[in-house]
Order: sequence, then C-alpha cells, then structure tokens
Amino acid sequence: MGFRVSIVLLSLLVALLSPSAQAFSDEESSLPELSLRVSTPFSNALANLQNQINYTFKRVGLLRRAMTHSSYSEENNKALSVLGESVIETSVALQSLRKDVDISAKDLNLAITEASKVEGSCNADGIRLGLQNVVRVASKTNATAPAVVCGAFRALFGAIAIDAGSSDEAGDVYGKTRSGVRSAVTM
Repeated sequence: MGFRVSIVLLSLLVALLSPSAQAFSDEESSLPELSLRVSTPFSNALANLQNQINYTFKRVGLLRRAMTHSSYSEENNKALSVLGESVIETSVALQSLRKDVDISAKDLNLAITEASKVEGSCNADGIRLGLQNVVRVASKTNATAPAVVCGAFRALFGAIAIDAGSSDEAGDVYGKTRSGVRSAVTM
C-alpha cells in the first residue's frame, strides 16, 4: 500500500515539473479537488484587480503575464502591452466619435494620444488602479516608473482581449474602468 502511494506521489511530482505543468498552473481549474491553491500576496492582488475592473479572467495566466514586467521574467507583458495600446486607442476613438461624430481629426488624435501617453493618462490610470503594487518587477526596477505602470495598464487590456476573444469586450472594460477611475477621483 505504501509503495503504491509513493509511486502515485512520484508520478504527480513528475507531472507537475514537466514543461506542460506551467500551462496547467496558469489556468484555474473548475474541479473542486484541484482548486485548492495556495493564496499568495500576488494571487490576492490579482483577485482584487479583477474585482476592481469588474472582469473575471477565464485564464488567469494571462493576467499574471500582464502584471509581469520584462525585468522580472522572459514571460512578460510586452506583447500584451502592444495589443492593449491598440485596444485603448480604438476605445478612445469610438467613445470620442460617439459623443461627437463631427470631432476634428486633430482633436480625435489629441484624445487618443493623451490616453496612450506613458507620462499622461495611461500612467495616471494605472496608478489609480494600484498597478504599481501589483506588477512584478526585478529588485532593481522601480515599479512606480511611468513606463512600468503604463505597460502593465496597457497589458491588462491586451490580456482581456485575448481572454475574451474580443478587442471590443476589452474596449468596453477599458471604458468602464476609465469611467470608474474618473468617478473615484471626483468623489
């Protein structure tokens, strides 16, 4: 009996250490016996962030990657940030044109530029969400640096686009997040 238990445990350990185990660990399981996870400050921060933006990831590994700076890991948020920037710019353009279809091209470009500037709205919105406290960075990297916060902010919406399979849904979450951020600031 003890020998069989040892073999099962060894098999489980080998499975967990295999290359495919990373993909498994990045996904949330719906099976009760597999959903027992160790709660860490990072996983708690990710859960809180999902509550803040009112979006629950089906594949939380995407959110983990979005909150991982390139100084911390080769598996980081750079590509998600590129996608997220496009999501943000498209969302701002759509919202601006919905408000005023006669907006000048110059004013539209200014609104888009302001939303995606590292030193502008992008960084401020990321700070208001507290991303500087969530994003994982190397010990010598400043998590409050505008480029780090803005990169994580953009990557958040890139991750939502992939998770939802829709840049439109990611844009909707961005719009609601921006509205919520503005409301929280004016209270």
